[in-house]
Amino acid sequence: MTASGAPAWWRHASIYQVYLRSFADGDGDGVGDLAGVRARLDHLAGLGVDAIWLTPWYPSPMHDGGYDVADFRDIAPLFGTLSDADALIADAHRLGIRVLIDIVPNHSSDEHRWFRAALAAGPGSPQRQRFWFRPGRGTHGARPPNNWPSRFGGPAWTRVIEADGSPGEWYLHLYSPHQPDFNWDNADVRAEFEDVLRFWFERGVDGFRIDVADGLVKDPALPGVEPGDETPFSGRDGLHEVYRTWRRIADSYPGEKVLVGELWLPDQSRTVSYLRRDELHSAFNFDFLACPWDLGRLRAVITRTLSSHEKVGAPSAWVLSNHDVTRQVTRYGRAGDTGFAFADRLHGTLVDRALGTRRARAAALLTLALPGCVYLYQGEELGLWEIEDIPDAVRQDPVFARTQGADPGRDGCRVPLPWSGSAPPFGFGDGEPWLPQPAEWAAYTAEAQTGDAESMLTLYRTGLRLRTELGGPALSWLDLGPEVLAFRRNPDFTFALNFSAVPVPLPPHREVLLASGSLPDDTLPTDTAVWLRS
Repeated sequence: MTASGAPAWWRHASIYQVYLRSFADGDGDGVGDLAGVRARLDHLAGLGVDAIWLTPWYPSPMHDGGYDVADFRDIAPLFGTLSDADALIADAHRLGIRVLIDIVPNHSSDEHRWFRAALAAGPGSPQRQRFWFRPGRGTHGARPPNNWPSRFGGPAWTRVIEADGSPGEWYLHLYSPHQPDFNWDNADVRAEFEDVLRFWFERGVDGFRIDVADGLVKDPALPGVEPGDETPFSGRDGLHEVYRTWRRIADSYPGEKVLVGELWLPDQSRTVSYLRRDELHSAFNFDFLACPWDLGRLRAVITRTLSSHEKVGAPSAWVLSNHDVTRQVTRYGRAGDTGFAFADRLHGTLVDRALGTRRARAAALLTLALPGCVYLYQGEELGLWEIEDIPDAVRQDPVFARTQGADPGRDGCRVPLPWSGSAPPFGFGDGEPWLPQPAEWAAYTAEAQTGDAESMLTLYRTGLRLRTELGGPALSWLDLGPEVLAFRRNPDFTFALNFSAVPVPLPPHREVLLASGSLPDDTLPTDTAVWLRS
């Protein structure tokens, strides 16, 4: 609650993720930027979101789309300037839209001043203590310090050449070799990021999405792991001290500043342990995102989420998509397993796009009807699908290169947005987009969908407008048959989603508020969701 007794804004907010490179291009170089976002704020205001989250805007060599940060206190020239960032924050605030930005505390770019100093200073130096430099194993230290794998494929260690030209120590990188991991046991690292938080809070940002929020603290013994075991470098107890300090900093500023964690952890109890009232405000619900199109499993995830979050007084943060995962139209349109796993993106398997779209529309109404906050990924409001036929020559995700093409990477969900017109670049900008857009997107532009009562964009706009009226945090399940997911949020709001192969009768109601598809003869067809006033 706020001082006035009203619920804090972040407990029920709708937050829109802007993948900066692909949102809108304001200077004609084919890459999205801050000028492009400013020019499209009217779209976000019309959509009805409460806040935006911007992916990294910092100076970076862009080996990983900006998640390899060279300077945490500036803006990449590719995206604009600090003045452009100030203007964007001010414009968004005038429209009632808060601004969250990414912070990347697990690692830096190998071009960060600290890492360059560490390479120059040599073994045993204070500069190297800010990272995880270690001697290798075996003869002449030729083997990595342990067997930890990189999440981008290959080993998580790279050997450096010392100043005298000899092979030297190894450094840890849970992601690409261009992203050396910080050592969070080091006081310099902790003080640096506390200052970075203050720098951006004082420029007016409303909060941070914390990249790899589970991975900062490592087991200093650096033990070896079995396949799939991430316990030495994920979700360790030392994180609590870090986030308690960060929460004190956030709470010292007016306006309800927030901290949102990217926590890919194996169970809800571990996730919510970081959401106590003196730590993070919320964390993305990846169990929900990854869940297949299955009534029983969805209901179990929702029940487990609400129960676990209630114990720590935190809101759930529902999410269907982001810049790292296959878009839901594609996921839900596959036969068989319709969930998501990084280990198997099911790239290239058959997709029934009409089926995927129908389910994505129903999933949108399910997500928007649940208590808590909701995150949207740019383009889902347009019904965009994963672009899987990007030519190999133009793919830019390091995952593709690190796995020798075995994993196509994440470029397919990062293709620049279509805004208007009948051919690429569809109003994205004046130059050729950094990833190619399919010609089929002519029917999916924001312009083409505006005013169309049946479009995905209209569904999202209406759902976002109505969700503020759906009631408080409580949810009670309803029994409308074994193949219908149904619940009530307040005495007169009912949600229902039909998983059966045949239409089912609508429950008694006074009014249909919103439906993901047509409701012939007062029935609910398969893979269709409805909001009812009872």
